[in-house]
Amino acid sequence: MVEIFVIDDEQKICRLLEGELRDAGHKARGLTDPIEALRQIRLNPPDIVITDLRMKPMDGIELLKQVKTTAPGTDVVVMTAYASVETALETMKLGAYDYIIKPFKTDELLMLIGRIEEKRRLQEENTELRSYLAAGLDKEIVGSSPAIQHVRKLIQDLANSEAPVLITGESGTGKELVARAIHDTSRRASGSFIAINCAAIPESLLESELFGYEKGAFTGAAKRRLGHFQLAHGGTLFLDEIGDLPLTLQAKLLRVLENHRIIPLGGEKEIEVDIRLVTATNRQLEDHVKDASFREDLYYRINVFPIALPPLRERREDIRDLSWHLLSCGGRNPDDLTEEALRRLYSYDWPGNIRELRNVLERTLIVKPEGPITGDDILLTPITGTSEHEREPDGLNLEDMEKQLIIKALKLARGNKSEAARLLGITRRALYGRLDRYRLDE
Repeated sequence: MVEIFVIDDEQKICRLLEGELRDAGHKARGLTDPIEALRQIRLNPPDIVITDLRMKPMDGIELLKQVKTTAPGTDVVVMTAYASVETALETMKLGAYDYIIKPFKTDELLMLIGRIEEKRRLQEENTELRSYLAAGLDKEIVGSSPAIQHVRKLIQDLANSEAPVLITGESGTGKELVARAIHDTSRRASGSFIAINCAAIPESLLESELFGYEKGAFTGAAKRRLGHFQLAHGGTLFLDEIGDLPLTLQAKLLRVLENHRIIPLGGEKEIEVDIRLVTATNRQLEDHVKDASFREDLYYRINVFPIALPPLRERREDIRDLSWHLLSCGGRNPDDLTEEALRRLYSYDWPGNIRELRNVLERTLIVKPEGPITGDDILLTPITGTSEHEREPDGLNLEDMEKQLIIKALKLARGNKSEAARLLGITRRALYGRLDRYRLDE
């Protein structure tokens, strides 16, 4: 049932339609004055407006314009006895859902209303689904930085797509988490999500893992085994570290993407597979294409929709939210993390990204199972030479260390001296004194 306003300056027609729509189970109201009708629409917008085209003192075209401005969620159907292509096009361009030619049968109008009801139902479901998916993404993909908000938007944009996705980013940036989010927000969410790390399985075993094998295909193949392509049928197959896929298997993967069929090891018949492929790499695949260690045709096949994940050092504003989330997962109150501890987390460059942050906090929970977590409780173990972004000063010169810490704070605060002072736990005046001493403000 929907709420409908019928607007026609001919009272007899107006009342007749009002009664027929009520008999059909709708909440209908007839109005013969278009000016008064517009006032009522502004006060309480109905689901549908059915209006005559030729009326006084306001015609249906003008009423349509006013309704779409004041009540954009209301669908408008125009009735006309003066049907023409020009009239129909004009009303549709102005936002009318459809038009109907007088005289018409009640069943024709009810069928039109039924289509509008179905459209509105689908719109509501779509809005609810998007809200649900957005809420899910907020829970899983933590952070509010522009970079991570952009990643969330890309995932939502992919919800109705089957395009292959290539996720790039350093180790520990959460590539598999994003791959799972792509699956969970897609039309394949009810299917399987199958993940395999191409770098973690020896080449001799990787082919059988992907394609499966028949009984007796090789020594030790005592029974038939399904491969990951078949296990992911109807769902998503995630190939992590795709850059480590051997060239022989690259050719076979390309064939699967082109004809959607596989042949298990030892098999003779092709088997159809329906998968959505998501791949990930921490390498620069373009360089591997140039040196011929990665097929160019496969690269373009998997890189239809690229998503680049930023390293943690480029989204430092998310460290607080990520830390709170990880502490909550560990059963601790996020408020236990003191500002001093946060400053220590902010000052580090995280070459291992989110994975390293998680490990550090897990270690912290072991050494400090309860109570406030201070800076001394954050045990960082930087690996010498692993990151060009982490540069510890030589020796233990206190002034050099202080200078490096100030530089980090300014970088983290994007040059905002008040914020840098807050991160360092000193006053702005004290910060200006140190900037002058180390000639950092020149």
